[in-house]
Amino acid sequence: MLEIKIPAVGESITSGVIAAFHKQTGDYVKANEPILTLDTDKVSTEIVAETGGVVTLLAKEGDEVKIGQVVAQIDTSAAAPAAGGGAPAAAPAPAAAAAPAKAPEPVRAATGEFSPAVRRIVEEENVDPNGVTGTGKGGRLTKGDVLSHLETRGAAPAQAAVAAAPTNPQSMGERTTRKKLTPLRKKIAAHLVNAQHTAAILTTFNECDMSAVMGLRAKLQDSFVKKHGIKLGFMSFFIKAVVEALKSVPSINGQLEGDDVFVQNHFYDIGVAVGTERGLVVPVVRDCDTKSFAQIEKDIVDYAKKARDGKLQISDLSGGVFTISNGGTYGSLMGTPILNPPQSGILGMHNIVQRPIAVDGKVEIRPMMYLALSYDHRVVDGKEGVTFLVRVKECIEEPSRMLFDM
Repeated sequence: MLEIKIPAVGESITSGVIAAFHKQTGDYVKANEPILTLDTDKVSTEIVAETGGVVTLLAKEGDEVKIGQVVAQIDTSAAAPAAGGGAPAAAPAPAAAAAPAKAPEPVRAATGEFSPAVRRIVEEENVDPNGVTGTGKGGRLTKGDVLSHLETRGAAPAQAAVAAAPTNPQSMGERTTRKKLTPLRKKIAAHLVNAQHTAAILTTFNECDMSAVMGLRAKLQDSFVKKHGIKLGFMSFFIKAVVEALKSVPSINGQLEGDDVFVQNHFYDIGVAVGTERGLVVPVVRDCDTKSFAQIEKDIVDYAKKARDGKLQISDLSGGVFTISNGGTYGSLMGTPILNPPQSGILGMHNIVQRPIAVDGKVEIRPMMYLALSYDHRVVDGKEGVTFLVRVKECIEEPSRMLFDM
């Protein structure tokens, strides 16, 4: 019997939440086939079977589990299912000589063997499992089977009432809807509150004229796409500008270790905040000081796809020295980003807005963006924070500075 334990998925992660089981008790799993998806406060991870066998679940969907906890077992002695079958092959029973052939009845699992979702609906709606036709493997009930049964059961007597019934809770007189936070959302909330409680966060603001960057993009976009097969975005400019600013203000490229040790970083791995359906994740673009604009843009696109597909790994999210968050993609005009511990700084980008500004004594309409730098005031002084943000502004307004190290 092989035990399936929750593996270590990151240095700071001690537990996770079982988001979904891909196999149920009695199912046969093949080697390297996923058994479950584990959600942590940073990433989703699929846990696969090391070898084939019949699964026995020891936990439920939604359970919070510790690293190293046994959540399932695999009976490796069980035979693999026949081709096209969903369950292990069993030895055929001897046929009775005079008995007429009888159609097999659907297999009905005990209540305890249902998936958590099916079991919850059966218990809450008082459904008789024997009255529902199962379409899963071996006649197993699925969530869809039970929901379809409920619709059929209530359709005839309630058809007229349903047609006229309001579907919006507000139209039914309900002023609020209450639901529990998911364990994952609670972890994200705790992480953000911890950042506020453990660092002396201060935010400074500036604005930058995006004319030069937008002009370069418009001029070079077609050639850039033709050569590299990818669009030139704003983020690569800001990542390069942040690298230059970190070189100018090294204290922001460092962090406190305990109460009395400062760790100075000499590398430039920049995290880029990405919003997903699960929440905010921050994949890290490595060695940004040595990468070209095209390489950075490719990394960002790859991470965005992995984030949408739920394929990010802990290694994609760890080790960053600084973070950039672009609230401007959602229309944000101004905001104060929260530090991503243990980092000492985070840059907030915002929406580009055409505004009148003074240029050489004249009023001109320019595409302007507000920038916000939040930093840990325990290790970064106000002068250093302002100097950092001014350096970013200079690099964006005159991109040639980044090319000639000025």
